[in-house]
Amino acid sequence: MSVRIRLQRIGRPKRPYYRVVAIDKRSKRNGEPIEILGQYDPLLQENKLNIKMERFEYWVKTGAQPSDTVASLVKKQQPAK
Repeated sequence: MSVRIRLQRIGRPKRPYYRVVAIDKRSKRNGEPIEILGQYDPLLQENKLNIKMERFEYWVKTGAQPSDTVASLVKKQQPAK
């Protein structure tokens, strides 16, 4: 089973809201996730992404591939070194 870390839309029409989930690559967009890692609200001004970084890193270490969108959001959230 190949696992992806991607966004799962749960918002109502014209009010997007997403969960960051670890899910089987072959599942539908709103299929049953393996684990919910956080949430993303694109309409907020601050703190748009709330994610459990230790679980995100665990899934990446076990071979899960983050989607391009999730990877860019996580990269923006991490503090500059």
